[in-house]
Amino acid sequence: MAGEAVEWTVIVLTCQYKDSVFAFHKELEVRRDRGALGQHTILLTVEDPKVQVGSGGATLNALLVAAEHLSARAGYTVVTSDVLQRAWILILHMGRDFLFDDCSRAFTCLPVEDPAGPVEALTCNLDSLLATLTHQVCKGSPPGVWVCSTDMLLSIPATSEIDWHGFRGARVIAVPGSISYAQKHGVYLADAQGVVQDILYQGSEDQIRRCTGLDGKVPLVCGVVFFSAETAEQLLATHVIPPLDACTYLGLDSGAPPIQLSLFFDILLCMAQEVAEDVFVKDQSPGMGGGDTRNAAATRNARSVLWKALHAVPLTMAYIPGGSYDYMSMSASDHILHLTAHEHTTCGRSFCKVAHSDVAEPELLEEGCSVTNSLLDGAVSLGPGSTVQHCCLKGPLQIHSGCLLTGLDVASSEDLRSHVLENVVIQGHAIRLRDIPCKVFTLSGRHDNWQSPAEENGTYLNVPWAELFHRTGIQNQDLWNSDTLPSGRCLLNARLFPVLHAFEPLVLGDILWLLGSPGAGQLQRWRASWRMSWEELRTCLDQEMELASRKALFFLQAQNKIQKVLTGHSNCSLLPLIRSAVIEGYQEAVLNTLDEVASTAGDPGVAARALACIADVLACMAKGEGGLRSGPAANKAWAPAFQQLERGNIPEGVKELAKERKKWLSRPVLLVRAARHYEGAEQILIRQAVMSSCKFISIQPVELPPVGRWVLVECPARVDLSGGWSDTPPITYEHGGAVVDLAILVDGHRPIGAQARRIAEPELRLVSASGRLEGEVVAELVCRCLEDLQDYCQPHAPGALLKAAFVCTQVVSLHSGRSLRDQLEEHFGGGFELRTWSCLPHGSGLGTSSILAGAVIAALYRVSGHSTSVESLIHAVLHLEQVLTTGGGWQDQVGGLVPGLKIGRSKAQLPLKVEVEQIAVSEGFRHTLNEHLLLLYTGKTRLARNLLQDVLRNWYARLPAIVQNANALVSNAEECAQALQQGNLALLGKCMSNYWLQKKVMAPGCEPLAVQCMMEALQPHVYGQSLAGAGGGGFLYVLTKQPRMQKALQRILAETEGLGNFSIHTVEVDAAGFQMRILEDCLPHVEQ
Repeated sequence: MAGEAVEWTVIVLTCQYKDSVFAFHKELEVRRDRGALGQHTILLTVEDPKVQVGSGGATLNALLVAAEHLSARAGYTVVTSDVLQRAWILILHMGRDFLFDDCSRAFTCLPVEDPAGPVEALTCNLDSLLATLTHQVCKGSPPGVWVCSTDMLLSIPATSEIDWHGFRGARVIAVPGSISYAQKHGVYLADAQGVVQDILYQGSEDQIRRCTGLDGKVPLVCGVVFFSAETAEQLLATHVIPPLDACTYLGLDSGAPPIQLSLFFDILLCMAQEVAEDVFVKDQSPGMGGGDTRNAAATRNARSVLWKALHAVPLTMAYIPGGSYDYMSMSASDHILHLTAHEHTTCGRSFCKVAHSDVAEPELLEEGCSVTNSLLDGAVSLGPGSTVQHCCLKGPLQIHSGCLLTGLDVASSEDLRSHVLENVVIQGHAIRLRDIPCKVFTLSGRHDNWQSPAEENGTYLNVPWAELFHRTGIQNQDLWNSDTLPSGRCLLNARLFPVLHAFEPLVLGDILWLLGSPGAGQLQRWRASWRMSWEELRTCLDQEMELASRKALFFLQAQNKIQKVLTGHSNCSLLPLIRSAVIEGYQEAVLNTLDEVASTAGDPGVAARALACIADVLACMAKGEGGLRSGPAANKAWAPAFQQLERGNIPEGVKELAKERKKWLSRPVLLVRAARHYEGAEQILIRQAVMSSCKFISIQPVELPPVGRWVLVECPARVDLSGGWSDTPPITYEHGGAVVDLAILVDGHRPIGAQARRIAEPELRLVSASGRLEGEVVAELVCRCLEDLQDYCQPHAPGALLKAAFVCTQVVSLHSGRSLRDQLEEHFGGGFELRTWSCLPHGSGLGTSSILAGAVIAALYRVSGHSTSVESLIHAVLHLEQVLTTGGGWQDQVGGLVPGLKIGRSKAQLPLKVEVEQIAVSEGFRHTLNEHLLLLYTGKTRLARNLLQDVLRNWYARLPAIVQNANALVSNAEECAQALQQGNLALLGKCMSNYWLQKKVMAPGCEPLAVQCMMEALQPHVYGQSLAGAGGGGFLYVLTKQPRMQKALQRILAETEGLGNFSIHTVEVDAAGFQMRILEDCLPHVEQ
């Protein structure tokens, strides 16, 4: 039965030592901040009441603590089991110490990455298990208590589902395994209905064969158990009954003698159908409990209580075909295999040879190795079957096959070079000796069995102990006390590892010498050192310091990654890394790195992206508070920095930005405002990059037209058929763009135009008219001095576009020492009158403002005695829109200035150059388009400015969906061009519809509800449709299946509710493009 991911009410992490509680609880909180755990989940880290209390005792104690917290949250003053009825509780057992990771099996890092994750972080086995349980195993389960060991690697097929219909009691999860593997582990014996009959541990081959299923596999015990809320209540009730009270902290605090209890062979086994009471109570059933040294009477009494409380509870098994389970044993070979085997994946994350690491020469890493959370500087080679974790190493260094290196710093590299490294395990450990932090190194062989007696088959460094003694001169009494029996002497308790020396600090070489013959004084130095065995060392491990060290190394390699991604123009998203840095308190380090990249890159594109990343850091620091990201960015406090950037002095500008930034970090509202100003700084650098297109503007002098004669320019509108947004800076010069545009007459007219004439008075008369569909608006103003033009770069100022055009065409110079009047009289013998008009509504999506800018520039060039090409006009509009600070791309002017059908392209490079290719179609197909294309005015006004800011923000963050969509936009444009060349309406419509989907990915929220209703109503009647331009409103263009469908669509939409005022307009392909001519009379064209 399908279900949703579990929203945990409580998560309890149990650990052996009280010194670990704070460190591990902090790790749980970090995962909640990352979003991996629910914001309202109660997180508890609970010390076991007694070391090695057993999985059953730890479960009962954790259940009691969870019930206490739930009772307190519900307002009770005593523990009540009623709180379990609506709770989903997860108990995670960390288990015993792990030889190969100081932070336990739970926090062993896996060689995987999750590129699509919202936060970039190391993936521990705990993270893998949490994801597998939350999203796969436990989804759809009723309220109750899940218990899971963290001592194994668990993988479940994505399609697996557990049927919870009619479930009651307890349920164990099993995965398939071989008979040979099961002989060393636990296995369930269940009937055909999944009812558990027995639980076997290290059973005989004949016993295990009884458990074989139809698939030839046996159901392995994988450490995952579920108790229904009712069963959990029954289990909780036993915590007050002696001797089970000794399994909880309450019992121990009351003086009860501790006992050890197994989850599987005490609590669950009593529910199995084939287990008899007398056998169970007398501890004669197979299981781990049989060999315990606990008080026999207490054991029998505990089992008797459990039998009475739980034997009637149904115990069923959920068998998951395709699942896999690997116990994390004390074998170094097994552990290395887990970290290097490609087939091991975890909850959607696949094996990654280099995970969260900076490797200078990755070609030196052979197949079958792995590097996790490490820095490898220089020539560091790694052989197959070797793994490096949490290390900072410097080459030249050769690590052969079969090695595990963890926790080594760069100072260790010199010692490592002096030895042949093959089939060895070298670890650095953070320990604390009476509050003194120390670094200790251990060395062992990959094939060593840590528990094998030294005088029998025990080995050290993969050879018999006798061989080590002979080679090094070490003796038995150096390693073991005389009272340690020969049968008890093993690698676990051998005092091999130097911890302190009386006169000088210890280094890795003080243990590595054991790999060869001793040099001068090495044996004496080793003997003079205070040494510990692993058994002694593990009680001194400083897990908090170790986790902090790993975190610091992660962000050190992250800073290197940031530099490489930005300077290498990589499309890798840094936003997950930024979020992680803010969550874990490393934002200052990341900000400093971004400052350095921005100031030293020497590339305005790289610097702009670095500033955008700083804006993301500041916004993340605000934690969703402080207001919207988009907003004004003209506070005077930031002006010195902006001025430096405007002058092209990027290093000094970045320095000033960082200086000002420090004053804006105290509150969310200030952080958001600072982020806006960093985006404003980024826009300055975008403008400078786009200004490189001025290189492709050329003009030639021609005769001035007579005073009073109008230069008239009329332009078609444009429809963007595919590829839009790929033309927008910086996407267009960082990714490359391609847009298919169509120049159109709307209702038989060119709707956009400008006209200019010389006048005798040395002044500028500006008149603009717009919006015939929504009521014409006319603005008139006269500029008589340079001060009247100063607001040309403020897009909302009256006549800003017209003023900017005078500046960009250099008809007027604002920086001249001469007045406007003097400039006009000297160069032109008078002033100018400039009139513009558009019959289209504001925010139409048909490219009005950019096409109008092209018309104005063309008219001004001609009226001031110059001529230019269409190619120059395209780049001149790019220049003007950057000066006007409206941004925008090149597709609008390409669409309206170049006739007919065409595809514009730009390469991923600077200077930005737009190249246009006309798409040749037959006259017949052009006529077909005229009959099948229609424009529908939606009555909605779009807010392109807000859309543009969001798109640029997402592009600079290199969100994977945006990068993929940019690729799709360009490829769809090329396919659309082919559809036009082929005259294929159906394919053209498909490209149009795909384009609309791509627009919605690029700018979520660009589809108003009324437009959605309109498009749904039209869908059966069109090949394709899309909102023009950025979307959000304006015009919808449709490619109808039948010709001349204007009246039919009018009827359809009239019957559709919620559309408001809409209108339908005819479209004709304009094969002539923009037209410019000098009128013979002196009357303005718009008044004729």
